[in-house]
Amino acid sequence: MKSLKSSLLPRAVVALVASVSLLAGCTDAQEVAEAEPLPDVRFCGGMWIELSPVVVAANEFYNGDVSICTGGVRSLTSGEADIVTNAETQMLRETVNNPDIRLIMTVTESFYRLVAKRSSGIETLADLEGKRIVVPAGTSAGYYLEAMLQSVGLSDEDVTLVPFPRGPDLITSMDMMSDLMVDGEADAMSIWEPEPVDAIADLGDDAIVLQDRSVYREVFSLYTTVDQLNDPERRKAVVGFVRAIIDATNALEEDPEPYWQMVSDQIGYPVSDIEGSWEEMEFPIHIVPDILDVLEVEDRWVARAQDREPRSREELAQFIDYSVLEEALAE
Repeated sequence: MKSLKSSLLPRAVVALVASVSLLAGCTDAQEVAEAEPLPDVRFCGGMWIELSPVVVAANEFYNGDVSICTGGVRSLTSGEADIVTNAETQMLRETVNNPDIRLIMTVTESFYRLVAKRSSGIETLADLEGKRIVVPAGTSAGYYLEAMLQSVGLSDEDVTLVPFPRGPDLITSMDMMSDLMVDGEADAMSIWEPEPVDAIADLGDDAIVLQDRSVYREVFSLYTTVDQLNDPERRKAVVGFVRAIIDATNALEEDPEPYWQMVSDQIGYPVSDIEGSWEEMEFPIHIVPDILDVLEVEDRWVARAQDREPRSREELAQFIDYSVLEEALAE
């Protein structure tokens, strides 16, 4: 169980919500400690660097117990969790059969990178044509690869997709991606942080990084369910947890280094990987203003994989709930 450790002073926060700037009050550690305890929270999320504000919130700023497990949006539908994080592509998959899922906050915007081998004749994105690329299919990394290829007039039919390696666990499997390049079985890889950091180190001078932040960034968000929001006691927990993430985000913006070991202990990656990936992360205290544009474009990709029709902008809008963040900021 994770519980509050009231040793830090969160700062005042100015955040953009639904195009309106709101000023949140400053809460010191003593006020947090003396506040009425909040209900317990069961949280599941991907153990990635994007999770940093949630880890800090659970350990330092939430005035209640938080249990943390590995998971995502599916953990909501299985009843394993009250609140989760995941990439937007996974939310789009799960809401087809579980329309009561709600996006309530963007925790992290993560900018992906393709890592390729110069010795394979790759200097530009267009050079990926005919090359072997390893990527976990059906994930945000798969979408990123397709979007990057399309930006130079290519598609996944113009490359050879190398199957994602299967190790004893996900972290080991991801580490094996760069091994495929080192061993000459792949020419490039598409994956989220911190694996690009390791691949660049493994390849040395042979590594080339291909990135275009305007093409795609992962919108790593916080999700809950309509049932949680409609229950007054559970809603108190959800709003309180969002408030804690706001405070944690401000602390990370002030000085992230003191928290890297805490994050490392939770997600299993060394501090050096976290430090090497940090510049590829942004931690907004809002729901990204272009969220419907993002969902509308990406649902066409998800729909193709699920063999269904893409949903309309109006249908996708129902999965976004701004009220929780507004309440948290108003406290």
